[in-house]
Amino acid sequence: MSKPVKNLIAQSYTQRFGDVTGAVIIDIRGINSQHNNALRSGLRQKQIRVTVVKNSLAKKALEGTALAGLKDLFDGPCAMVYGGDSVVTVARELLGKAKEIEKLQVKGAIMDGQVYGPEQIEALSKYPTRAEAQAQVIQIILSPAGQVIGAATSAGSAIASILKTIEEKLEKGEAIAKVG
Repeated sequence: MSKPVKNLIAQSYTQRFGDVTGAVIIDIRGINSQHNNALRSGLRQKQIRVTVVKNSLAKKALEGTALAGLKDLFDGPCAMVYGGDSVVTVARELLGKAKEIEKLQVKGAIMDGQVYGPEQIEALSKYPTRAEAQAQVIQIILSPAGQVIGAATSAGSAIASILKTIEEKLEKGEAIAKVG
């Protein structure tokens, strides 16, 4: 491959991966075309992209980016999988697809500058996504407020219940017993 072609490919990688903050690297050896197409189309439906990369050019293009930590994972035929809601979503999807495609191997991932090896991908897939984490934080913040509101309104509802009972008895003409 000529130097100008290599430079064009490296520029393409820089443009494509420049603003990507997390990705998963997979080994694509031995995956037949049917499984490859099924994998790509299934991931595309979830806005997850798969890009086969030339290792040496990808290492150069990713220097100084958020994905620079992936350079040690580029060994043999590789593809970079990125997009979706987060790297956690990508890892979940790939682990699900790996059960269907036995030759699909996950080499590692990077999220927020932290590199995860192949043995850590399962743990990464169990992390909450950003939206799930935000929902958990909101739930934690709101639950004490809900308890305070419940405590404040429970006394008022008890008094309202007593007043309603008194009103019903008075409407029926019953005597109200004095509680002492």
